[in-house]
Amino acid sequence: MYPQQIIDALRHVRYPGTGKDLIESGMLEDDIRISGYEVSFSLIFQKDNDPFMKSVVKASEAALKTYIDPNVAPHIHVKVKGERLKAKVESPRIRAKHVIAIHSGKGGVGKSTVTANLAVALAQAGYRVGLLDADIHGPSMPKMFGTEDCRPVSVEEEGRTLIEPIEQYGVKMLSIGFFVNPEQAVIWRGGMASNAIKQLIEDAHWGELDYFLIDLPPGTSDIHLTLISELQLTGVIVVTTPQPVALVDARKGVEMFRNEKVNVPILGLVENMAWFTPAELPDHKYYIFGKEGGKALAEELGIPLLGQIPLVQSIREGGDNGLPVALQMGHPAAAAFDHIAQKLITKV
Repeated sequence: MYPQQIIDALRHVRYPGTGKDLIESGMLEDDIRISGYEVSFSLIFQKDNDPFMKSVVKASEAALKTYIDPNVAPHIHVKVKGERLKAKVESPRIRAKHVIAIHSGKGGVGKSTVTANLAVALAQAGYRVGLLDADIHGPSMPKMFGTEDCRPVSVEEEGRTLIEPIEQYGVKMLSIGFFVNPEQAVIWRGGMASNAIKQLIEDAHWGELDYFLIDLPPGTSDIHLTLISELQLTGVIVVTTPQPVALVDARKGVEMFRNEKVNVPILGLVENMAWFTPAELPDHKYYIFGKEGGKALAEELGIPLLGQIPLVQSIREGGDNGLPVALQMGHPAAAAFDHIAQKLITKV
């Protein structure tokens, strides 16, 4: 089954008070869950003593069995308009002191590389770290951590079946890349992608964490809004290169999180690919993408500059080989990521 089948089935159910179907009436919450033949979702009513509540729920159950499959086992939850679920960060299934999103306005600036190495640097500093790869259409964490062949298993806790994150280099990690064929594109609508992310957060055995890092997709999308509404974010880190075209998009990202309707603190900016240093000329700096554009943007917007990462071959090799450069104690690039981690720890 897939969500659209459920939506189509509920179009056959009309709310007696208006004569409109449930979808047209906007009564279906965007929280559809599917596990085998088991389906769960919420219906939103205007008031808690709605006289049609029970009949609508029963009609919805019947519609699923009639228009999808007689074996469907529906679990329909009732919500009253205006009610909001408590932030999932308070849920016993994700207990994190700090929930930090890493964002970039455009792809290709090294956001995932920064996220992976920051997670490793925090873990090496002795912190309990979780990492969610929320880039549904371009998941890269399995490759960066050398776990492409790993598949999460299920565990039982308090009568619930939960997903056990993959642990590598001291980091607990989940990615949609563990559940799909890496050679095939993930072609999902926004609602489906958002629900998949919700499930990786809520239905996983994360345990107690000090830092929960989220590698966001580039740009802005439904996933960003879902995570902002579902989780009480400590703040966001923005990654950019010094290149003017990247800075334009980085500025938009900062303004999005600063918007009064979003209102997520900006913890700082990371300037990636800040300069190129050849191995044979370790004291030379070549500003391939422009000089200190990220630093200038941070100063202009009044946000901290957490660090500048050089463009060096070992960082790229570490990501491709599943061995983040932050693992190499004493390496100049590793020191740069450790510096960012220490500034983040101080900031939060």
